[in-house]
Amino acid sequence: MVPLNIALLRGLTSLGGFSLFLCLELVRPYRQPSVSKTKRLWTNVSLTILNSALIGLTFAGATIKAAQSVSENSLGLLNMIGLPVWARIILAVFFLDFAQYFWHLLNHEVPFFWRFHRVHHSDLNMDVSTAMRFHIGEPAMSGCIKICLIYLIGANLISLTIFEILLVLTVQFEHSSLNVPKSFEEILWISFVPPSMHRIHHSVKIHERDTNYGSILSVWDRLLGTLLKDIPQETIVIGVGQYREPEKLGLSHLLLMPFTRSIK
Repeated sequence: MVPLNIALLRGLTSLGGFSLFLCLELVRPYRQPSVSKTKRLWTNVSLTILNSALIGLTFAGATIKAAQSVSENSLGLLNMIGLPVWARIILAVFFLDFAQYFWHLLNHEVPFFWRFHRVHHSDLNMDVSTAMRFHIGEPAMSGCIKICLIYLIGANLISLTIFEILLVLTVQFEHSSLNVPKSFEEILWISFVPPSMHRIHHSVKIHERDTNYGSILSVWDRLLGTLLKDIPQETIVIGVGQYREPEKLGLSHLLLMPFTRSIK
């Protein structure tokens, strides 16, 4: 029953966050869409439903069982250290977020991974639905990596649940086309990832796109030299240079995209 409740909690968080940020960006949009928002929503949500069904069947249970096994058998690096439970939870969340940063960087730097990740970046506008726009191959690979990391560091169910909820909500927020007050974004830039930071990452310009890899925290970009800030937001064009025709970015095209010619 516990694994079911955790999976349900993550699903409800994702649905709730999507609904909230969609409403907010409709009421207070950062910019007006350059292509049909309805058609993009249909494509991105359809891809999400497909991914959720397949990933739910293949990885959700295995991921939760891995976290349970870690707790029951005191496996992983964190369980070898004499720290209180709360400290192990915080360290696990930080480590998982750093691993997410590194995996994101690899998706841009390794040509094979980029074949799949470009599905996400090919969106011609960036809004909350972009946060769910991934080819099934990418979450499948990241699911395998996540299970290995859970065993390596000893992330328990509480750590995993906190990380997943934070990841879902922050990724939805940073992709949203929400007009966030500049003063508030400046504060967020210090440690977290506001939409203006991630908007640079979705630029068609490769030297801008290959920066700002953080998901929950921006500190990894600061520490490892991949942070890019001083880009005029109004000049940013979203997408991938070779994919500018909306009619060629439907669901079937996105599913086949990783198997077409390599494009940076």
